[in-house]
Amino acid sequence: MPLDALALARALGPEAAAGLRTVHSTLCRREAGEFQRACKDSADLLVACTQESRLFLELAAATEGAPGPVERPIRFVNIRETAGWSKDAGAATAKIAALIAVAQLPEPEPVSTVSYASGGRVLVIGDAARALRAASLLADKLDVSVLLSQPGGELPQARTMNVHAGRLTRITGWLGAFEVSWVSDNPIDLDLCTRCNACIEVCPEQAIDFGYQIDLDKCKSHRDCVRVCAAAGAIDFERPHEITSEHFDLVLDLLPTPFLTLHQAPQGYFRPGADERRHLDAVLALRDMVGEFEKPKFFNYRQNICAHSRNEQIGCDACIEVCSARAIRSDASQKGRAGGGGGIIVEPHLCVGCGACTTVCPSGAISYATPTPDHQGRRIRTLLNTYQRAGGPAVAGGAVLLIHSEGAGSRLIDELGRGASLGANLRGVPARVLPLEVRHTASVGLDLWLAALAYGASQIQVLLTDEEAPEYHDALTAQAAVANALMEGMGYGGERVQLLRARDARDLVDLDHALHATGAAAIRQAATFGVQPDKRATLELAIDHLLQHAPAVAETIPLPAASPFGSLVVDVDACTMCLACVGACPEAALADNAERPQLRFIEKNCVQCGLCAVTCPENAITLEPRLWLADAGKARRQTRVLNEVEPFCCVRCGKPFGTLRAIEVMIGKLAGHAMFQGPAAERLRMCGDCRVIDIHTHADEVRIGDL
Repeated sequence: MPLDALALARALGPEAAAGLRTVHSTLCRREAGEFQRACKDSADLLVACTQESRLFLELAAATEGAPGPVERPIRFVNIRETAGWSKDAGAATAKIAALIAVAQLPEPEPVSTVSYASGGRVLVIGDAARALRAASLLADKLDVSVLLSQPGGELPQARTMNVHAGRLTRITGWLGAFEVSWVSDNPIDLDLCTRCNACIEVCPEQAIDFGYQIDLDKCKSHRDCVRVCAAAGAIDFERPHEITSEHFDLVLDLLPTPFLTLHQAPQGYFRPGADERRHLDAVLALRDMVGEFEKPKFFNYRQNICAHSRNEQIGCDACIEVCSARAIRSDASQKGRAGGGGGIIVEPHLCVGCGACTTVCPSGAISYATPTPDHQGRRIRTLLNTYQRAGGPAVAGGAVLLIHSEGAGSRLIDELGRGASLGANLRGVPARVLPLEVRHTASVGLDLWLAALAYGASQIQVLLTDEEAPEYHDALTAQAAVANALMEGMGYGGERVQLLRARDARDLVDLDHALHATGAAAIRQAATFGVQPDKRATLELAIDHLLQHAPAVAETIPLPAASPFGSLVVDVDACTMCLACVGACPEAALADNAERPQLRFIEKNCVQCGLCAVTCPENAITLEPRLWLADAGKARRQTRVLNEVEPFCCVRCGKPFGTLRAIEVMIGKLAGHAMFQGPAAERLRMCGDCRVIDIHTHADEVRIGDL
C-alpha cells in the first residue's frame, strides 16, 4: 500500500510525526532491529500494524533496556485494512494521518471496577448424555453438580458427582452469585435411589430406564417399582412436589433452547445450544473461571435529573426497555421511603457495557463511563480535524464517519480490506470514510452524531451486525430518525445518519456498495467547541453551530416520538392550575410564579419524559416533540406562559389563595358530600386562616365542651 511519509508528517505536525522519517515495510521481520531501537526510547511508541502486535510485544520484552509495558505501553493502529487495502489507497494519505492522530491520543481515565468471586461451583443443565459428558470434562477443575431437566440418557452406576432431576423454574444472578431453582416432580428421588436397578427389572411398561426417572406417560400404575424399592424408599407417587433453590458460581446450560434467552447473558452463564464447537469452547472457558475477576463499571448515573419517575408516576422508561441484559429496573416505588425520590437501579454486575441506555436517555442522567462522552468527542474531533487539515476533502471528498464495534464490526472491515486487496469484486473502505472503532455501536448516539456533523463530517454511518440486540437496532433507528429530521429541518438535505446492516462475509458486497454511495456536502465551517460530559450541553452546542450555518431553517421542526426536544400543549379549559406538573418535572422545564397563578415553561429544558402528562389529574397536558427555532433559536431558552388565570380571593378577607377554576372544581366535587353543606360549603371559598376563625366563631358549631 502506498505511504507518503512527507505528506503524513506535514498533516500530523512535527511532534506527532516523530518517527515517520522512514517508512518501514517489513518491521516485524527484516527490519525488526529498527523496532527494537525505538523500544529503548522512553517516548510514546505507536506501531501502525495490528496483525503482528503479539510479536512486537514479545520483541519489546526481549529488548534489553526497553521500558516495560506498564511504564511505557506500546499502542497499535490498523491503517492497512481500513485505508491501504482499498482501491482508493492512493488518495488515503489524509485518512491515514487521521487514524494515526487518533491512535496517539491519551487513553481514557481509569474508572471504578466491578468485582466477581467464583469458587468454582458449577451447575450443568441438560439431558443425561450431554450434561454428564460435559461434567466429566469439568470435574477435575470445578465442583460439579448436574441438573437433569430433560428425559433420556443413562446415569453411571458409580456416584461421582451430585446429580439432581427436576423442572428448571428460575435462574437469577451472575458470576459467583447465581440462584437456581427447580421443581422435583418425579416419583423417584435421586438422592435416595441406590441404583440397584430393581425397579427397571420389574416395570412391565418399561417406563423406567437407567436415567432413574419414571416416564409418567408410559406408567400404568402397577406400582411394582414401589414394592421392590421399599427398603430404600426412593419411589413415592404421593410425594409432594419439592422446590429446591441452590447457589452456584457458574452455570452451563446445555438445553436445546437456553433457559435464559436474553441477547446478553449474565457473566458466568454459558449457553452453547446444540453447537458442539461452542459446547467445547464453553467447557474450556469454564475450567479457568475460578478466582476473582474484574470489569469496568461502564456507566455513571445521576438520579436527580433522571426522568423515569416522580411520586410513583412513571415517565421515561427508555433505558429499561432497551437494556438487553435486563440490568436496569424501576425504582419508582416509595413504599417505606421518605421524599419524592424515584429513578432507576442499574445492577453493575449484569451490565455488559453496550451503552444503549446512555444513547436513549433524553436527560443525560445515565452516561457512558469508559470512555466518557468528552473523551469520545475528542477522538471524533481529532479524526475529522486531521483529515481536513491534511487536505482530505479536496482529494477524496467530504469525510464520512463510520462507527463500528471493536468485535464483529472490526472483523467485517478487515474482511472487506482483504477482499479488496485480492482483486475481488470489492473496492474496500473509501478514502473519505473514516472508521471509528467503539466498544459498542449502541454507545454512540444523537449528541455525538450531531457533534460530528458540526465538526465537518458530511455523513455518519453506523455499522450494525448480529452482535447488536434487536432492541439496539430499534433504538438506533429511532435516534437516526430524530437526527435526520433535525438536519432536514435546518436545510441539510440527504440522509445524514445512515444505519448499515451486515451479518458477515455474505453481505460484504452490499456493505462495499453502501460505503461508496455518494455523500452529501459537509457544513461550510467546522465547529471548534468540545464535547461536554453533559449530554444536553453537547446537544445545545451542536445545534447552535449547525443552526448558525444552516442553508435554510424552518421555525418549527416536527420530530419523531423518540425526540429529547419538544414542547407541551396545555388544555387551558381543563387545567385547574394545581401545579402538580411543576412538582413532577425533573428538569426544571415547568415553573410557577410566586406573584400570580401562572404555569411557566422553558422549552430548552424539556426532555419529553411525559411525567407532567401522567401526573396531571385533569389530563390537560400533551407532549409535542419538536425543535422550536424561532428568533434564531433564542425563543426556546426564554420563559413563556402556558396558562394563566385570575386568582380566587377569600370571600371573608379578600386575600388571594387559589384559582377560580380550582375552587370551582373543588366545590363541584364536594357538593354532594355531607360534611360540606351549609356554612361548611361556604368555608371552601375562604383562605386557610379564615376557615379556622369561622369555625371557632360560628354559633352553630359543636364544641368539645358541649359533648
